[in-house]
This record gives sequence, C-alpha cells and structure tokens, in this order.
Amino acid sequence: MDAADRAAGRSRRVILWRHGQTSWNVDRRFQGTTDVELTGTGVAQARRAARLLASLEPHAIVASDLSRAAATAAELAALTGLEVTYDEGLRETYAGVWQGLTHEEIIERYGDEYAAWKRGEPVRRGGGELETEVADRAAPVVLRHADKLPEGGTLVVVSHGGTIRTTIGRLLGLEPQHWESFGGLSNCCWSVLGEGARGWRLLEHNAGTLPEPVLGDDV
Repeated sequence: MDAADRAAGRSRRVILWRHGQTSWNVDRRFQGTTDVELTGTGVAQARRAARLLASLEPHAIVASDLSRAAATAAELAALTGLEVTYDEGLRETYAGVWQGLTHEEIIERYGDEYAAWKRGEPVRRGGGELETEVADRAAPVVLRHADKLPEGGTLVVVSHGGTIRTTIGRLLGLEPQHWESFGGLSNCCWSVLGEGARGWRLLEHNAGTLPEPVLGDDV
C-alpha cells in the first residue's frame, strides 16, 4: 500500500477463492448451478489452501451456497473461527442445457454459440445467464461485505471460476468483452483485489501461494 492509499484510508483486500476439485471438474463437465460435491482431492486442496489463507487473518468469509463452495469455505472457517455467510448471488453462471455436458460435447452441439462467447459477444450459454447478469448479482454481494471491513481488513469470497472472473471484471471497471482476458482459476486457487485511491486493482490472479509485496513497481 502506498502513501496515497494510506492517506485515503483505503487498504481493504478481497480474496476471491475458487472451490476445490469436483468429479465434474475432472470430467470437464460444465457445472453451472448444478450442486456437485468436492472429491477427496478437492477436500485436501481446500485444507491446504485454508492453512495459507488463515495466516492472512481474514475478517470475514462469504461463500456461494452450492456445496462445493460451502465445503471449501468450511475448511477456512474451522481454522479461523469465523462464521461463513452464504449467498446464492455468488453461485456459478446458470448455463441451461450446457450444464452436465463435457467441453467436447458443448463444442460439438453448440459450436457457434461457444465461438461467439469466446469472441466476447454477449451469449446466453445454453439459454442461461449473460456474464453481465452474473456480475450484476455477484459484484454487489462482494462490495456489500467489503464495505463492512475495517481499514486494512480482508474479506475471503468463496465462489466459482466464471463468477469470480466476471466479478473481477466488474470491480475493475472493464468492459464485458474484455473479461475473458483473465485466465481461468485452478481449483482452490485465488485472486486478490486491493483497494487503492482510484478504486480496486488486481494484485494477484490464480495464486496458490501467499501474496508478496510488490517492490520496485509503481508503489
């Protein structure tokens, strides 16, 4: 945090943490809002990550109410003693008929729709939600809980890859067609947003280790 950030009193931090592995992740099936539980590997991933995140002494945890996110959040709650607040606004993108299909099946059956989405066009994948609609419901949840943090406080948000990507894009003020520029999050990895004098900025993306101070950049 630089002097301007300290002067503005804006030193809050948001960690957006993707859930652990599920069997559908292994099969490359589009989960969406389908409630799929963690695998044994996913539980182990959550426990390892929770030990790292607990060392950051978060002030609050908010999570999607889908079981894969809730179970991931529970590992951090057990170490920190914090209660988890669940919010369906943090669920993954609803993708209609795409849900349950593998990546290959989606391309085979809905190739034009998939290609349009990858180009950054507003597409209701499988007849489901637009990415902007996901951001409309998820970003306010994150901001509402971040606003409750003390100066220097840290919020952990446990959610899903697509929802995290759209939320980051919205909080950074990027146009929706650029949101796909963010690479995907691996299971149980996270992104870190820090609040500076000019708003939120991305400090780390798809991290699996503790954040380190940035030296010799623009701070």
